[in-house]
Amino acid sequence: MLEIKNLHKNFGDLTALSNVSFTAQSGHITGLIGQNGAGKSTTFHSILNFINYDGDIKWNNHKIEEADFNDIGYLPEERSLMINLTVEQQIIYLARLKNKKANAIKAKIDAWLNKFEVKGSKKTKIKSLSKGNQQKIQLICTLIHEPKLIILDEPFSGLDPVNADLLKHEIMLAKENGATIIFSSHNMQNVQELCDHLVMLNSGNVVLNGNTQNIRDSFGKTKLYISTEKSREELLWLNHVKDVQTRFKNHYLINLDNEAAGKEIFDKVIGGQYTDQFSQEPPTLDEIFKMKAGEHIE
Repeated sequence: MLEIKNLHKNFGDLTALSNVSFTAQSGHITGLIGQNGAGKSTTFHSILNFINYDGDIKWNNHKIEEADFNDIGYLPEERSLMINLTVEQQIIYLARLKNKKANAIKAKIDAWLNKFEVKGSKKTKIKSLSKGNQQKIQLICTLIHEPKLIILDEPFSGLDPVNADLLKHEIMLAKENGATIIFSSHNMQNVQELCDHLVMLNSGNVVLNGNTQNIRDSFGKTKLYISTEKSREELLWLNHVKDVQTRFKNHYLINLDNEAAGKEIFDKVIGGQYTDQFSQEPPTLDEIFKMKAGEHIE
């Protein structure tokens, strides 16, 4: 378990983090989100002792010590591979820094290359790989030593949907094996899909902190996805309907002023008739992100 309390960091006159506090549990995935410059990377760099900071950071009830770094996997946002090394040399080099034996890691490399469907072999030089495959190698370097604390800064960058799914699978396996996982992403769909817990920063301040679904539900289930033969104009006349968007033929998104109106609309519009869709939901994380990112922090 990772505990962060009252984390504060200034860069000159700029306050990058202001009393940031949250907990990342073992066997859970925590999403750290926010606009560019919100403080996500500064938080990661503080955890990793890359920078000095004020506050308290504990890993399993103690301050992070040198030996703990052998159990940490960190993927930086910027690609940081040595392009003249082969894939095998690069992976072994970084694993040795984690106090892993070269032979033990070497025996795992082919399996990991297959897992991530890398287009190249362990003898291929890093510079010969595409950007997407270089990202895969960096991910392998982050995960191959089976870390207990995994920090991923924009891990899906450069990955197409198929390859992003390969990474999601490995993240979920690490979660099932009890790892504490924190990742940042600007893709709210990935965050909503994977994260048990959500922390959002705005100008270095925590503006959201809690269970991902609970946070969504707290904004009210005011979005109604519905399939009906009624027209958009007919739906607009219903009580508590703020707006109706046509998604495609006979399928609409209704924005309500009160989530309690869902039952009334169901009774009036559906009335016991068959429908292939009637789903009342809270705002998406993407919508919540935009709402909270626009808030002014005093």
